[in-house]
Amino acid sequence: MTSITVTNPATGAALGSVHDTTPAEAAALVESAHMGFQAWRQSSPRHRADVLMKAFTQMADQKERLAGIISQENGKSLNDAAAEVSYAAEFFRWYAEEAVRPAGDYSPAPAGGVRNIVTRHPVGVAVLITPWNFPAAMATRKIGPALAAGCSVLLKPAAETPLTAFAIADILREAGVPEGVVHVAATTDASGVVSAWLADDRVRKLSFTGSTQVGRILLGQCADRVLNTSMELGGNAPFIVT
Repeated sequence: MTSITVTNPATGAALGSVHDTTPAEAAALVESAHMGFQAWRQSSPRHRADVLMKAFTQMADQKERLAGIISQENGKSLNDAAAEVSYAAEFFRWYAEEAVRPAGDYSPAPAGGVRNIVTRHPVGVAVLITPWNFPAAMATRKIGPALAAGCSVLLKPAAETPLTAFAIADILREAGVPEGVVHVAATTDASGVVSAWLADDRVRKLSFTGSTQVGRILLGQCADRVLNTSMELGGNAPFIVT
């Protein structure tokens, strides 16, 4: 078994290590996530809301600890990291409140004699890919709506900042998210792991934040299956240090 050593970008000191997920292991995780989805989708919106609210409270209570993790593996200041934790936790609170308001629609047909009813259902296993710059906020922003809707999650954080993602997954388990519903897979073979996930018909959603170049590749992989995707691409911030 190989591992990824996580380092402090300011000092180069090793902070710890996490398992380096292989494509074969990633493919096996889909089965667990699918089973988790089958159970989680049956839970009531109120239960999912309560779990997310507990996760919000626990993140707020553990703000200092989480800020320390972010600061060390990401390199931002403690003040910035603490602000990110507060921002990230709010996504859990927001979607806890939205979970009990599942949208639907009802309308009579124009020709009469028929009523049209639209109901919303969780799509299934969701693959979530997050960048290194906001390791907490980008994770909760994607995990929150997925769990609120009743989906299970396969989260791939950036290899540089996986410790924050694992810490959030621990908080979700402590808040009551069942085993199999949230998986975190850190890897140095991002292409192989994500390709293994997207090739599985049980994966029904992709949410990606990252470069336009990688986004084009992912959209190409999703095209044949007409996979539901959410893309946040681009972002160029050139600067000169003198």
